[in-house]
Amino acid sequence: MTKTITVKGVGKVSVKPDYVVVSLALESKDKEYEKAMNIANEQMDRLNKTLSDIGFEKEDLKTTNFNVRTNYESKRDSEDNYKQIFAGYLVMHDLKVSFDFDMEKLAKTLSAISKCISKPNLSIRFTVKDPDAVNEELLVSATKNAKRKAKTLCKAANVKLGELKKIDYNWGQLNIYSDTSYDIEYKVLSVERESNIEIVPDDINASDTATFVWEIK
Repeated sequence: MTKTITVKGVGKVSVKPDYVVVSLALESKDKEYEKAMNIANEQMDRLNKTLSDIGFEKEDLKTTNFNVRTNYESKRDSEDNYKQIFAGYLVMHDLKVSFDFDMEKLAKTLSAISKCISKPNLSIRFTVKDPDAVNEELLVSATKNAKRKAKTLCKAANVKLGELKKIDYNWGQLNIYSDTSYDIEYKVLSVERESNIEIVPDDINASDTATFVWEIK
């Protein structure tokens, strides 16, 4: 029976954010389905117009989630019992607009959105434009880490590391975002004068793992 050694490699990478993602959430509701959808379409048109006025293309605003559901409210009846009452249709549209890291452009974008009649909820996150490059760097790091561990263990056990037999890797979605929080209250955003403060988002510290199996000579 072939003797083997199994080692988990841990890859770690620290990178500077170079990309901004502004997430927006629109919500509309009405007792009539058609009216709820019409309101949602009007909100989308206004948002597209707002972004177009400051230089974005229509295709820059991307949908990340679209959901339509029935909405119910709890109300007491004449016997003081709670009942679910149909309140109409709820349309939720989640979107995002992304661009290269530029605090002046971010300030301009947020200021414009704050004046949009659609009044979307928004959040800002800092990430990298090329996540695949970060993924590749993590895998290289994990591989080197595993091999270093395997060689150390074999040396301590007075055996030699042989041929690589197997690699197990979970191709999951990595969270490649800075921990930096950037929030501005809507009332502050809506002031006429655009202003911004230069900030440096914290580096993104990402990690990933892979399991390697080597033959022991």
